[in-house]
Amino acid sequence: QVQLVESGGGLVQAGGSLRLSCSTSGRTFSTFVMGWFRQAPGKEREFVLAVKWSDGSTYYADSVKGRFTHSRDNAKRTLYLQMNSLKPEDTAVYYCAFRWWVGTATNIGVASRYDYWGQGTQVTVSS
Repeated sequence: QVQLVESGGGLVQAGGSLRLSCSTSGRTFSTFVMGWFRQAPGKEREFVLAVKWSDGSTYYADSVKGRFTHSRDNAKRTLYLQMNSLKPEDTAVYYCAFRWWVGTATNIGVASRYDYWGQGTQVTVSS
């Protein structure tokens, strides 16, 4: 069993920045992937980025490339999402997700392929 706890959401003006964090605990000794998704009201859950923990390979959604980055603390098993140049369309509930690495990055952006989810944290960007 894996537990994920997110923090760091809030209200920010367009052009501002926020940093989210996701801490994981439980059985994470095998190669795994941690990712961020977001869901705006009335929309499907959308991929933001994913990180293969063992080597740091990172996969970004086109909508956030150049604005969002990540960092991580291996000792704390925490993934950070740094969001810069925020836009009103970034407003959503942001979810941290976890899945085991299955040998390929195929479907790494597909929400249904993730096994564990955090509770979500609201990010609101005002115009």
